[in-house]
Amino acid sequence: MVPAAVSLIRPKHWIKNVIVFAPLIFSKGLFDPSEVLTSVRAFVAFCLTASAVYILNDIADADSDRAHPEKRNRPLASGAIGRRSALTIFALLLVAAAFLCEGMQLKFIVVLVAYFLLNVAYSFRLKEVILLDVFLIAAGFMLRVLGGAYAISVQVSSWIVLCSMFISLFLGFAKRRGELVNVEGAESGAPRRVLLLYRVEFLDQMLTISAAGAVIAYALYTVAPRTLAMFGTENLIYTTIFVIYGVFRYLYLIHSGKHGENPTNALTSDVPIIVNGVLWVLACVYLIYLGGEVNWLPK
Repeated sequence: MVPAAVSLIRPKHWIKNVIVFAPLIFSKGLFDPSEVLTSVRAFVAFCLTASAVYILNDIADADSDRAHPEKRNRPLASGAIGRRSALTIFALLLVAAAFLCEGMQLKFIVVLVAYFLLNVAYSFRLKEVILLDVFLIAAGFMLRVLGGAYAISVQVSSWIVLCSMFISLFLGFAKRRGELVNVEGAESGAPRRVLLLYRVEFLDQMLTISAAGAVIAYALYTVAPRTLAMFGTENLIYTTIFVIYGVFRYLYLIHSGKHGENPTNALTSDVPIIVNGVLWVLACVYLIYLGGEVNWLPK
């Protein structure tokens, strides 16, 4: 029962909520204990809410999951956990999230509720609408960024919001491409209706556009007047190389057939992506907090 319950809430997917800390890092609040604690509360609240959404999604998809070669092993689809038990866990997760929100900014609570309602609509209806399904995934990431900013009462850059939107569109289209390739290569099993509306060639075009948008939005953020004034350095532009490498590496994984259907697996198991992410964070902290200079590079 316990292993099934853990699998049901999908803690591995909580890594998606790390984006909640982006406003903390880029607002120079990383070494402020009060803001760090608030951001951690926001992160956990999003994790609990996301897990509650996963349960609703698994309830809605239980029948179709049984026909999927991998998803049929999920607790609800396999019968390892019952519907009533799943609903009990769902309620407990929402209660715990509400408890964590006690005393937090009203704007953060509104964003968290909006995130929940958006994902409920996605799970029960909107995930079957072509393009809108991926855009709603992207909206969920944008709400995470806004939630992280509202939790610590800082203004988030529009470029960061746009960058998170393009990155999440990129991951969403990559997930759809992986699902479509798996469906086309499968000998049995009924695919989700929305997958029948997509084509691999179209998804490749969407991946190219969203990847370019993410890189450009991030690069423009690093040289925006407000960014330069806040951090007092022009060298943040050099961290764009990590964003470019991460995008290129993931494109390679997609076209080599590795982790295409599950972005979380790539983010948690691909060593080059993990190392690249760590180096990006360290470079940002060095430049933003420690007044780092890159004197050896040409002006």
